[in-house]
Amino acid sequence: MSLQNEEPKAVIFGFEGTSISAQERVFFKKHNPFGYIVFARNLKEPEQIKNLTSELREISNNPEVPILIDQEGGRVARLKPPYFRKSPPAGLFFAQALQNLEKAKKAVYINSRLIAHELSSLGINVDCAPVVDILFPESNEAIVGDRAFGDTPEMVAALAAEMCRGFQDGGIIPVIKHIPGHGRAQSDSHYNLPEVNAALKTLKETDFEAFRRLNKMPWAMTAHITYSAIDEKNPATLSRKIIDLIRNEIGFSGLLLTDDISMKALSGSFASRCKNSLAAGCDVVLHCNGKMEEMEEIADNVPSLSTIAMKRLEHGKQFLQAAKPQDDFFAEKWEKELAELLEE
Repeated sequence: MSLQNEEPKAVIFGFEGTSISAQERVFFKKHNPFGYIVFARNLKEPEQIKNLTSELREISNNPEVPILIDQEGGRVARLKPPYFRKSPPAGLFFAQALQNLEKAKKAVYINSRLIAHELSSLGINVDCAPVVDILFPESNEAIVGDRAFGDTPEMVAALAAEMCRGFQDGGIIPVIKHIPGHGRAQSDSHYNLPEVNAALKTLKETDFEAFRRLNKMPWAMTAHITYSAIDEKNPATLSRKIIDLIRNEIGFSGLLLTDDISMKALSGSFASRCKNSLAAGCDVVLHCNGKMEEMEEIADNVPSLSTIAMKRLEHGKQFLQAAKPQDDFFAEKWEKELAELLEE
């Protein structure tokens, strides 16, 4: 995904309401963030959302400015009925895959193609999905649960790849998450810092392997988790050791976003969180809550997008250029086919 603006800052911001306030407009114009992320608080109905995304593109003077959303399906969905379709959770496709993997892969592709069609029609061009975390017996059900595509790296990668392919064919950049793996975390990084104590060999064969199989995807999001076998002190987002592993062993070469830096798993000032995550090797800082005081501190401590990050963006552009869109895409037809697949 290319950018027209010169030197956007290496940050993606959320904002508070269903339109951009005068204060936010001045702030965004001044600091030129790389992109924006929208949540349920920002979204009402289709025309309002189209106007909102159009306004964000106008503020950035960039028709391709990244506008992100978390639209996984199931319980993590910012767009919901009655205006938008209810997408199944990943766990439903996992259950189907245990009976018929090929049928499940087809269903995942169609579902994500439908999500992509909906997002694209609204002016949203990046989806923070799929979840590539593995479901383990010790997984926290509230964090992973039915968000996972399976309990093995092979199953997760097979189904997540189909979700990425559906997004690709619908013109949406996928963000695989939470690299290098959130499945073993027993606490919620929104509230505290989880620690994973599995041996490095085990992690490489399981958690990391799911991401390795998807290492050609264009964007990824980090996990706010410490992996004691690699770095006892720093969560992945802030760890040069872990991000080196993401780059060199997992082999991910695309754009690397932090998870939301306002989450309580991270400590210290927002200035230090920004500086430390970028110094560790993240390309872009993500801040979601729209609180102006926090955003001002972040904007003052985030540099322009690096040259290497700009090069990594080209991978996203090439990813979309390689898409194979369906000339005969009709949402109702595909919704019917998906329903039939899930009923069989």
